[in-house]
Amino acid sequence: MAVQSKANQSQGMLMFSLTATQQLFAIGTLKVREIVPYLPTTQIPYSHHHVIGTVTIRDLNVPVIDMPAAIGFRPIQPEEYSSCFLIVTDCLRTVVAFMVRGIEKIIDCDWRNIEPSPPTAGSNVFVTGITRYENEIVQMLDVELLLSKIYPLSEAARIPILTDVQREKLKALNILLVDDSTIARRQLATALDSINIPYNICTNGVEALSFMQDAVAQGRAVDLLVSDIEMPGLDGYELAFETQSSPELRHAYIILHTSLSSEICVDRANQVGAHEALEKFNAGDLIKAMLRGADQVTKDKQQLMTNS
Repeated sequence: MAVQSKANQSQGMLMFSLTATQQLFAIGTLKVREIVPYLPTTQIPYSHHHVIGTVTIRDLNVPVIDMPAAIGFRPIQPEEYSSCFLIVTDCLRTVVAFMVRGIEKIIDCDWRNIEPSPPTAGSNVFVTGITRYENEIVQMLDVELLLSKIYPLSEAARIPILTDVQREKLKALNILLVDDSTIARRQLATALDSINIPYNICTNGVEALSFMQDAVAQGRAVDLLVSDIEMPGLDGYELAFETQSSPELRHAYIILHTSLSSEICVDRANQVGAHEALEKFNAGDLIKAMLRGADQVTKDKQQLMTNS
């Protein structure tokens, strides 16, 4: 009998429109705090040109981003504001409100049915996946990439400092990074490149699982799996569960990371066998988690040698 994952495969999806053509875009509902009609904004001096101001929502000052303009469409004009909506999100440890031209609906969505954005779309495209709803194409937006363009990470956040002993611990491991977001992959790669740690990288869970199985066949199983949670095809929860359910793969130390600020994500990560769950992106936190993983993998290998 096949073992069924405890993770919920269905992911809520908020659909909305950014253009007059009513083309559908979407983001995962776990990123969404609430949706409110447009509220008058207070301008911020020297702010990014796509930030139209701030609003106060539940005693919190929240910057408002013109989402159509931020991803390359016609900016929303002041005379349109009154008919627009604000999608308040909590992502990358930042609460912001995205102004959109229209809200469509929230639907259940199986992330296995979301296709990754084609490689020919380019590395800076804001679409991370494509699906269909009632014969219409729905484009999943890469909120992480969008926010990174408006709030670039500092150098200190990207480059952690390691001792030689710590670096050698990590260099001895077969490390696999998995994320469907272009900017997240770049951040992960930059963090490890900066400390001279080798790694492999996959763009989705299906590709990662295949890579891990091939690595076992080649005699060098993945020791450290660092994966995003929200991904098309096979999400991070499912990838962690499949890894833990396989005798050949289960020795890998699993770190799930997410742009969401939610204890639910941590609880689910523990349910499916992940060793840690982090809010991305903080390079220092990630490297510390990877070092804990290196210690655990080393201990497990020593125990295996003792028992044999």
